[in-house]
Amino acid sequence: GDTIIRQLKSLGSSCDWPRQRFTMDAQYSHAVRKVFVDLYAKGLIYQGQYIINWCPRCLTALSDEEAEHQETTGALYHIRYPLKNRPGTFVVVATTRPETLLGDTAVAVNPADERYHKLIGETLILPLLNREIKIIADELVDPAFGTGAVKVTPAHDPNDFQMGKRHNLDFINILHPDGIINEKGGAFQGLDRAAARQAVVKALEEKSFLIKVDSYIHAVGHCYRCATVVEPYLSKQWFVRMRPLAQPAIDAVVQGKIKFTPERWTKVYMNWMENIRDWCISRQIWWGHRIPVWYCQECGQVTASLEDLKVCPSCRSANIRQDEDVLDTWFSSWLWPFATLGWPEKNPDLAYFYPTAVLFTAPEIIFFWVARMIMAGLEFQGQIPFSEVYIHGTVRDSQGRKMSKSLGNAIDPLEIIEEYGADALRFSLIVNSGQDLLIAKEKFEIGRNFANKIWNASRLILMNVKQRREDFDLAAEIDPSDLPSRWIVSRFYTTLGSVSEAIERYRYSEAENLIYEFFWGDFCDWYLEIIKDRWADPAVQNVAVTLLENALKMIHPFMPFVTEEIWSQIHPQAPALSSSSWPAPRLDLIWADIETNMKKIIDLVVGIRNVRAQWSIKPALPLDCVFQVSDPAEQSLLKAHFKLLTYLGRLGSAQFDAADSSIKNAAVVFVDRIKCYIPLTGLIDLEQEKKKIQDQILAQEKAAIALQARLLNPQFTAKAPGDVVAKEQERLVMLRAREEELKKLLAVLG
Repeated sequence: GDTIIRQLKSLGSSCDWPRQRFTMDAQYSHAVRKVFVDLYAKGLIYQGQYIINWCPRCLTALSDEEAEHQETTGALYHIRYPLKNRPGTFVVVATTRPETLLGDTAVAVNPADERYHKLIGETLILPLLNREIKIIADELVDPAFGTGAVKVTPAHDPNDFQMGKRHNLDFINILHPDGIINEKGGAFQGLDRAAARQAVVKALEEKSFLIKVDSYIHAVGHCYRCATVVEPYLSKQWFVRMRPLAQPAIDAVVQGKIKFTPERWTKVYMNWMENIRDWCISRQIWWGHRIPVWYCQECGQVTASLEDLKVCPSCRSANIRQDEDVLDTWFSSWLWPFATLGWPEKNPDLAYFYPTAVLFTAPEIIFFWVARMIMAGLEFQGQIPFSEVYIHGTVRDSQGRKMSKSLGNAIDPLEIIEEYGADALRFSLIVNSGQDLLIAKEKFEIGRNFANKIWNASRLILMNVKQRREDFDLAAEIDPSDLPSRWIVSRFYTTLGSVSEAIERYRYSEAENLIYEFFWGDFCDWYLEIIKDRWADPAVQNVAVTLLENALKMIHPFMPFVTEEIWSQIHPQAPALSSSSWPAPRLDLIWADIETNMKKIIDLVVGIRNVRAQWSIKPALPLDCVFQVSDPAEQSLLKAHFKLLTYLGRLGSAQFDAADSSIKNAAVVFVDRIKCYIPLTGLIDLEQEKKKIQDQILAQEKAAIALQARLLNPQFTAKAPGDVVAKEQERLVMLRAREEELKKLLAVLG
């Protein structure tokens, strides 16, 4: 428990730490006992002999949800069962568990199956044990499975249990709790169930009862604790009658009172709830809430009680004992939304905090916990515990495997925090999230780099801001001609609106990507670069620091530590950033035309920089440009902000509306209807560049032809692994694309 709390604190969870609750606390234990006693009094908790999931290693019952089914390749054994009154004739039965024939008390067929119609009611001789058993007819039998005749072992199969009840069959339990064959198993007594299977198959083969064995893939239950194969086992256990509790919880979702996000999980929830089975709640383990039931050894009275009993309430005998079993851990967990708040006593906390709003949880516990919390809330509080359920993805390793101790692929969050920082862990997990999250240690670098960027940008701003004004008005005090400052303000509030909407719709990865693009791209790469020589302007200082403060508030829920530290340096006497309000939306500070115009200038600069990089032109060398602009408004934009364009693109002279015939050997940048030509004469050796590009085209073409021939070779495609062939096909596409790029460059040079 302390480890979990320490991890949560290190992760930056903003919890009310004095309000800690453990399900074994005295107050919580009282709530658990009250729920048991109340449901028992209503007849919703009962004890009975039923087939349950049993772990022979843990020696405890499991609920249906705790028996995790895994696809397993097994065998289907075809066995002859001799007919008593028809010497030399047999009924062939197919089974995946031949050892359980030791407990067979019938063979069943479907009443509509004409193959066996005349045999219904006949007597069979059970192989190996020579016990007489009947052929019965039951609609539960699937005529298409195996031979259409199935062995019936009522004490070791849930379907057989139902048939055993309907047909009044004997229930023969052949297993000890640890999976060892008991005295009912005849010569196989004392064998483990796995060894017994081998011995039974061998004996059947020796005595000519075994016809054939087919490979068979089927889902086999495994214990969620230890992965041991679960045994269907006849046992006396405690159950909760679920259908009366399930219907109100179904209605709550149908009526839209509770919504699942993503919406597809609604169908999963509804399917389970509409087919719900009674919940086995007793466990044969040492740790947990002991079942509050006492048995009188004198009069036989069974009593469920809120208080520990010393004497029998019926006959007053002191010769009583408490049930030794404990409750399934989920029986206490399903009370969590209200039992943590002091229920069953009424108090201000319970009135204030229940119901909550949103539950964030994982898909694998929709049945274990989510559905049961809804049922418990409606049953004991009369209202839903939460109105929304957000199902997040599962964190997996880089190979897509679920993280687990047994695989050794789990990542300790404290180790990541030590190496990369808590903010890096939080940011990287969220930005990579979606349905399932594939994570490896190196993925945390993106979060660490972003935290460093925030820190360094903030330090740059705080070093240069000398005239900070708390009352600075972004709407009124920015020079109308200061396109970059108005643009960055508009970009912030546009981003804020999109981030707010993404958070409201639980699209956290989208929200974080928007923040990343704004802060690193718009704010740092462009605005801080633009104002590098303008720090003397008080308005520029105040725009930068005001937007930094608001950006810190927007980033804080995702990266609380670095933002809180920077905030404390900006406002050393102010309350913590975590207690600040989310930035208020400002529609009056969103200027779509400003954003459009600035984007055109940025796109031009990016295009010009790409030309410089493409032709290896030195950064310090000014580039002359020829603009062709058909739209007067765009021409006015370029002329009004040519100084900014010159500064960012490192331009020399500019010419507007030159004739096409006068433009020779020039690279061109297109932005909407703007054409920006950059003459290359004098900047590069044209003939040398032409030859270099021609040589590159020939090399690309030669490599592509060789690779294409390889891919057309049937021997290569037949023998090479599929991923290798796919990579080679991808390489061919890249070679052809590069060849086209080079041809375009050659065309530029005439």
